[in-house]
Amino acid sequence: MRKTSRKIKSGNRVEDITKEIEAFLKRNPLASFKKRQLAKILRYTSEHEYSRFKQALRQLEGNGRLQQTGRRKLAASQRIETAVGRLSFDRDGNIMVEPEAPLGDEELKLRMVVSPSGLGEAKPGDRVRVNVVGGSGRVLIAKVSEVLEREEKKIVGTVERLGSAFKITVRDRDLPGSIDVSRKKLNGAGEGDKVVAKLLVDRYSGYSAEVVNVLGQAGDPEVELQGIAAQFNLRRDFTRDVIREAEAIREEIPAEEVASRLDLRDELICTIDPEDARDFDDAVSLKRISEDQFELGVHIADVSHYVREGSALDTEAYRRGTSVYLTNGVIPMLPHNLSNGICSLNPDVERLTYSVIMTIRPTGAVVDYRFAKSVIRSKRRFTYEEVQKIIETGKGDHASMILEMDKLAKTLNRIRSRAGSIDFDLPEAKFVFDDLGRPVEIIKKQRLDSHRLVEEFMLLANKMVAMHIGRHGVKAKPFLYRIHDVPDPDRIRELAVFVSHFGHTLNYDGTVGQKQLQRLLKSVEGRPEEYLINDIVLRSMAKAVYSEKNIGHYGLAFKYYTHFTSPIRRYPDLVVHRLLHEYESGKEVADPRGLKKKIADTCKLSSEAERRAVEAERESVKIKQAQFMMEHLGDEFDGTVSGITSFGMFVEADDLLVEGLVHVREMDDYYNFVQGQFQLRGRRSGKVYQLGDRVRVKVLRVNMERHEIDFALC
Repeated sequence: MRKTSRKIKSGNRVEDITKEIEAFLKRNPLASFKKRQLAKILRYTSEHEYSRFKQALRQLEGNGRLQQTGRRKLAASQRIETAVGRLSFDRDGNIMVEPEAPLGDEELKLRMVVSPSGLGEAKPGDRVRVNVVGGSGRVLIAKVSEVLEREEKKIVGTVERLGSAFKITVRDRDLPGSIDVSRKKLNGAGEGDKVVAKLLVDRYSGYSAEVVNVLGQAGDPEVELQGIAAQFNLRRDFTRDVIREAEAIREEIPAEEVASRLDLRDELICTIDPEDARDFDDAVSLKRISEDQFELGVHIADVSHYVREGSALDTEAYRRGTSVYLTNGVIPMLPHNLSNGICSLNPDVERLTYSVIMTIRPTGAVVDYRFAKSVIRSKRRFTYEEVQKIIETGKGDHASMILEMDKLAKTLNRIRSRAGSIDFDLPEAKFVFDDLGRPVEIIKKQRLDSHRLVEEFMLLANKMVAMHIGRHGVKAKPFLYRIHDVPDPDRIRELAVFVSHFGHTLNYDGTVGQKQLQRLLKSVEGRPEEYLINDIVLRSMAKAVYSEKNIGHYGLAFKYYTHFTSPIRRYPDLVVHRLLHEYESGKEVADPRGLKKKIADTCKLSSEAERRAVEAERESVKIKQAQFMMEHLGDEFDGTVSGITSFGMFVEADDLLVEGLVHVREMDDYYNFVQGQFQLRGRRSGKVYQLGDRVRVKVLRVNMERHEIDFALC
């Protein structure tokens, strides 16, 4: 151990010595020391100093912050000996354990590595228990003692040839960049093929792969879609049992079913969706019922009527968790005849719905509400653009209702904003494809008042459902909530430093309120760094998840929130429909503990499915961006510096929302990375590039397999 060079003053208090001992042991979580050895390292060697040193040790042992190990040695009480987590690769190809609980002191950022000889039969992706067998510095060396859960890790990538050898190049962050595959294990795959392979483990030679499925030529749109589905374990095809069950459902609604429901078929109800939408799971209505009151209706497809708990359809929807919307296709949660037909609130046809009907004042105050199983007939299918035109001109179908809706939605938005709700105005990219599925244009989507109109009504309906159940506190019945925790303090501290480089201030004293973040986002509106800071603020926040325990929703500033409004594409919404109907029917919960456990399992699986879907959707965007830019090699674009690293700067091209790297080797000087200031500074010229700078770049190269784009400054 390296000895401290700090001189110890004879007047050091025992309290100071305890802090020093504890800090030293935390920095050496694997080590244990005899008393004299530790005293010598910390330079408490004189008789007087050693006496106070022993006092400090007794204090630490007395309050449980120090433990005796074998051979009368001392170690930190939280000494790391075992851990549970999943195995994954890091960028250098090392096998890491991603622990489920923090490893020691969070500030140390300890890493846990498993050597091939310590894997046994475990593979990357498996959930394992490990024993710590050594280590140095901040790296712990572990050995797998037990495989708790198996995960068949699929490798999806492109076959490349290097002389007589072959490898599979992959993008999966849990795998190294490429994995060797022998000629015998290609199983018919050739150079340039997109393949699915399984991982082979040899405890001595490491890893290799065996091709199990050839998807086709890399770059083909359908092949890329299949590749994303395989990479993220998305279930594309429905089983025969599921299809048979879906096809047996009749579209005609029996008269007795209509008679048992609230009949809203004559009401003015409409849907408002994107132009290219294929399924419509929500509809809205608004009518004045008195001088100072409206009746606002949010009518949601009653999927629970058709997808019964425990059926083949339900089991499949549970496993999928969510529909996945990729750039050029969707992997639905439910079969097509349900998602686009029977359950979809298409215009001029009768559909079964679950309605939230609210009596609401023009001020936005909800004075009464009710939930009802209903039947509707949508009078109009609006697109967002059509509704926006009515808002702007005051003319069009059902204009008076649309204008009242817009006014009410803006009032609801102001109420949310005053409460601290945070709105992120992040642009999205929309692709235009040719007949072969190749992207020929990227359009920056505009967030319209019509979008906000629908959002506000859906938010309110979700809130009312959650509040109706959750307001009973400890007596509330088991339920599924959508929760959003407060931000991690370290992330907010980093955010405060980041925005300071743009001249913005985020006051931080250990916590941050929603209104502080609101003010920050307001201060960057219309500035070049607006999108960048919106994105960084979003990344600094916790991820919203599903939970059986309600802690509220930080981002929305709601005490109660759930997901009720999209049961065609989200399984949690389907569960909420079932629970709400059961509770409204007055039925007693036969097994509250069992139901709560079931809901908890659903929350965990659905949160994981949502995360996979988001990652798959991002991947599909990157693929199409790379394909688009491949057709624009040498073209020039204006853009904004969105990231600074030691190896270069990332630039996002205007309107396209495509990010590329300007590598330092492509720049006109030797540029030093200025740590902590997000700058590159030219050694000779003194020129500085920093976040938010406006630059012009040209497309230098595109790596289609890695979906990476390189720019050069013009």
